[in-house]
Amino acid sequence: MVTTINLNTNVPPNRKVRITLPHSVPPGPAEIVVVVASPATPCLHTLRDLARSGFVGLWRDRTDISDTAACAKALRAKAWSRER
Repeated sequence: MVTTINLNTNVPPNRKVRITLPHSVPPGPAEIVVVVASPATPCLHTLRDLARSGFVGLWRDRTDISDTAACAKALRAKAWSRER
């Protein structure tokens, strides 16, 4: 039988956490899994930031692609049609 117990805590700066299990947990082998949730960071970027990043217009100087918009559209269609 497998029992799952969720304990929530805050990790202090010294990264030391003491765990006290309930009395219902029998002594013996156990596996302890630590799940660390990253704090959500708000998106601070704008469309202007994207336009200035160099990502937009990345293919404009390619000489091997005559129509970059059509090429990008074909790549998206191919990616979306792949079997998963």
